[in-house]
Amino acid sequence: MPRVKRGTKRRESRSKTLTLAKGFFLTKSKLYRAAQEAVEKSLRYGYVGRRLKKRDFRSLWIVRIGAASKAAGLSYSRFMSGLKKAGVEMNRKMLADMALKDPAAFNALVEQAKGALEQASQ
Repeated sequence: MPRVKRGTKRRESRSKTLTLAKGFFLTKSKLYRAAQEAVEKSLRYGYVGRRLKKRDFRSLWIVRIGAASKAAGLSYSRFMSGLKKAGVEMNRKMLADMALKDPAAFNALVEQAKGALEQASQ
């Protein structure tokens, strides 16, 4: 079996891992094996976290829309149903922002949703 001479590849790989581990606690930032494990774990957490972030923001937007629509006398589900029946194509992010920063416009949407619900029930 031929001898493998790695040249600078191994050192480059290890220094890349140690660079990623910069700022970790104790040996996790100094020793290669501990750093390798810590970096792999941190990359997994980052991957999962990017997906959880989307869920967290969506639930935050739903809470904000629900609170604002409840204050206007309509539950969240009835409000969203009314908007769909009224043909208003707005995502939750925009609705939540509107509920927070522009209550007058949000109340206009609530009235539009109420009107669409009235039409549908008749």
